[in-house]
Amino acid sequence: MTDKLTLAPIPKNLTHGHGLYNLSGNLYTKLDTKDPQSLIPAANQTGLNWEITTSPETQREQIGLIIRMDDSSDIPAEGYALEITPNGIEIIASAPAGAFYGACTLAQIIMQSDNALPCVSISDWPDYPNRGIMLDISRDKAPTMETLYLLADNLASWKINQLQLYTEHTFAYPAHPTVWKNASPMTGEQIMQLDAYCKTKFIKLVPNQNSFGHMERWLMHDEYRQMAEMPDGGETAWGFRAIPTGLCPIDEKSVPFLAGLYDELLPHFSSKPFNVGLDETIDLGYGRSKSICEELGTGRVYLDFLLKVYTLTKERGRKMMFWGDIIMKHPELIPELPKDIIALEWGYEYDHPFAGHGSKFRESGIAFYVCPGASNWNTFAGRTRNAIGNITSAARSGLENGAIGLLNTSWGDNGHWDPLPVAYTGFMAGAMASWNAQADVTDTLADALSLHAFGDRTGKIGKAFYDLGNIYLCFTKRTFNNTIPWQMLFGKLNNTKLIEGITLKEFEEMDCKLEEIAESLKGDQMTAPDADTVRSELNFIINILRLSSEVGKMRLSGKISADLSNKIDTIKQEHRRIWLLRNRPGGLEDSVGRIVTLQ
Repeated sequence: MTDKLTLAPIPKNLTHGHGLYNLSGNLYTKLDTKDPQSLIPAANQTGLNWEITTSPETQREQIGLIIRMDDSSDIPAEGYALEITPNGIEIIASAPAGAFYGACTLAQIIMQSDNALPCVSISDWPDYPNRGIMLDISRDKAPTMETLYLLADNLASWKINQLQLYTEHTFAYPAHPTVWKNASPMTGEQIMQLDAYCKTKFIKLVPNQNSFGHMERWLMHDEYRQMAEMPDGGETAWGFRAIPTGLCPIDEKSVPFLAGLYDELLPHFSSKPFNVGLDETIDLGYGRSKSICEELGTGRVYLDFLLKVYTLTKERGRKMMFWGDIIMKHPELIPELPKDIIALEWGYEYDHPFAGHGSKFRESGIAFYVCPGASNWNTFAGRTRNAIGNITSAARSGLENGAIGLLNTSWGDNGHWDPLPVAYTGFMAGAMASWNAQADVTDTLADALSLHAFGDRTGKIGKAFYDLGNIYLCFTKRTFNNTIPWQMLFGKLNNTKLIEGITLKEFEEMDCKLEEIAESLKGDQMTAPDADTVRSELNFIINILRLSSEVGKMRLSGKISADLSNKIDTIKQEHRRIWLLRNRPGGLEDSVGRIVTLQ
């Protein structure tokens, strides 16, 4: 038994009692409710191998755990009370979800307690009713079903209740095989299987299909190009783009095209909420809609198209969610949004103005989520400090402004070179902050990762991911949505701005920290089902960071080494191997092709 419990999320109220409860013996888990089947997920979540019963004839001394439903109590729907005494364990909830979350906490205590549980009393409930994770499966990494099931298990154990899979082209639309044929997409059957599995974990699988910007994977093909704002590419708000990026809002085919996508996609999901994207419309007004944007204003043209998409979602019985970045540029139009829409206020730096933006939605009566990020993309190891700051700020300011959810995002920009567990640091921070926003997660996050993501009671694995995620802090120069080690391997060789303000000493400091972390990994005690994969991923992360340091030093000196080209080829092969441990082959070669070449 440990003297100090590490729980994720941190409960609202926890009081330590006296004594221990011994788990040994052939005991029962009793379900005390008129609908015992509704509590089976909670009973299974504890990990106890006791027989489950609801019989009134079971003797009290035979019962190790009672899970009781009390819908007359003042316990919130997802809240619970957990009591461990020397005589047994009791979980009380007013709804099955609350009982499940009480069981999640009990399982975490059992994991740390060597068969003798500390006596505690816990009263707990979430700050946010909607606590989500969004995983990018379009750029360029689509996980296997095994990976998605394991992810759902982990997220549920951290009390996450919503999962979105960001999709551009990675759903197998029967009418559009040209777009997804090489992408190893999710099929309708797989979506339904995952949806059903998530329900057993009290997770809502929310459909997510971008529907305006970020349509490159569609519009690059001749049969869709005519719907593009700029069919031949051109200058955009983000500079020149060789291929079209967004739909043209005034093209008469755009809305029927989206209607067809929704009709194929949505029946596979039981969720009413539906994320239609509509973010980063970087070419809007630069091409075919330029005249009408000049006449009416770009914001008005954007809103008019948004309202057409809204009508499509309403006609299909869905509740529309959309990214709020474009409408936030035209705040005078926010009051014109439909009142039954959900805006997604996103920002991924620690100093993003969540409070100011959230207040604009609040004042207009628009429901909204705050959407920070796990800070894993355009890195190899994440940005731990930024993730914690970004997520904590989002959670606290969101509550102050009446946000109804927190959706924590994990993007895959530029080929998703970071292994999935890199995002776990941010995922767990988001789970903790959306449940208990005032709790300080910094001191417990590394230990919580080790215990509750990797089953490692030594603390080594969680600390390694936490510390690798802070490698970027070796450099004083601030970067946004990426790190300097990532820039060294993905920035163009002739971009001399990348090395401005960077010193050789900083790379040498990174090298030393990497060696310390590599040495610290010896002797872990991981029990997670993917433990061997995690070890391989950690080794890959350390190796690619070492390589980025070498390339960085080469950039500083201006001397290209033939040996470095060989090392890049080696890391490409390692990337391929690591990728296929959790992910489908589609998109892999696109990802490999994004790393720098030295020739």
